[in-house]
Amino acid sequence: MIDRSIDAYIGMEESEDEIGRVPEFGLALPGMAPAPSTSGRSVQDAAAAAAGTSSSPAAQAGSSSRRRGRSTADKEHRRLKRLLRNRMSAQQARERKKAYMSELEARVKELERSNSELEERLSTLQNENQMLRQVLKNTTVNRRGPDSSSGGKS
Repeated sequence: MIDRSIDAYIGMEESEDEIGRVPEFGLALPGMAPAPSTSGRSVQDAAAAAAGTSSSPAAQAGSSSRRRGRSTADKEHRRLKRLLRNRMSAQQARERKKAYMSELEARVKELERSNSELEERLSTLQNENQMLRQVLKNTTVNRRGPDSSSGGKS
């Protein structure tokens, strides 16, 4: 919903490559006409003023009024820039989560396989133990003889 409203504001759909690029303030967006200057100066003068240099002394004198005049445009630009960064950050978080979940699912499968092997081995060892106890019991009874069940007295 936010993505569509941003695209509607910008006036175009963006590809994934264009989402990562944020236009510089004072420069035209792709597919749009250049933004008109509030003071009537050229885009180059506005860019120079933003960089801290100017082409004329009048540009330096009117910089405080221009800043006040551009505050809403600047705020909107910063908001759009923040939204784009947020969108990219959210996408990266989704990708990290997807990779993490894939790793966890692979680990679950490996642990389930290992658990099955261990349960099978446990069952085999329990059966072997039970058979050996039975063999030991039979061997002990045969050594004493059939009469030894009375406690060893003759």
